Amino acid sequence: MIHRQQRSLAAVILAAGKGTRMKSDLTKVLHPICGKPMVWYVAMLARKVGAEKTVVVVGHQASMVMETMDGEDLIYAVQEEQMGSAHAVLQAGDALCGFDGDVLILCGDVPLLLPATIESLLEKHRSSGVAITVMTALLNDPGSYGRVVKNEGGEVTKIVEARDANTEEKMIQEINTGIYCAKSAFLFEAVRKIDNKNAQSEFYFTDIFEIAHREHRKTGSFIIDDPTEAMGINTPDDLEIAIKIMNVRFCDKLRD
Repeated sequence: MIHRQQRSLAAVILAAGKGTRMKSDLTKVLHPICGKPMVWYVAMLARKVGAEKTVVVVGHQASMVMETMDGEDLIYAVQEEQMGSAHAVLQAGDALCGFDGDVLILCGDVPLLLPATIESLLEKHRSSGVAITVMTALLNDPGSYGRVVKNEGGEVTKIVEARDANTEEKMIQEINTGIYCAKSAFLFEAVRKIDNKNAQSEFYFTDIFEIAHREHRKTGSFIIDDPTEAMGINTPDDLEIAIKIMNVRFCDKLRD
């Protein structure tokens, strides 16, 4: 049996935000879970799934994040001014200049993802031959999450924020988790085309799907089995939940 050669993998971890809802002076991604800062789990995840390079985009308390993660073989890109998720991804462009492969985009405040889940995402992305894949989740109550809009062929044509969604779009139960995998050549070419003509004057990474659709590039989605894995840590209550989940995982490992 002939196996198709696997493309190289790099990871970009978005970790520049302050995290005001944590009500703490400490930048969000350094809040500890079972003795390790939450961004540490994300960096280890990137390593476990085979990332050759991992670029951490830092901003708020950048030097503290770099000092805390010293020795973990990471590359840093500084987002001096937080101007949106697309702007954050763009900061990693120089560090990955010349890289030809897939780029996994992770969030520094999403520490519960399991390697097997990311490996399934990568497999779906690569076997589908798409330019970009978004990890999604199905929720009975999608609330304030961005909705994933697809065409009849199942391709993602756009991701619309809940506040911008029309009545029909608000009924969509498939939501964006903020985790992506994209071909590097497409990623950095497309992200430069994103503008900030919106109410927040920010560069939204999700606009990349409309660009892909316009340019007749194939897009895909990967629905995660357990949405809890993709939970973002935004509040002290979220942090408590994450600590409980991680404690259970450690206990399960000890029993194995």
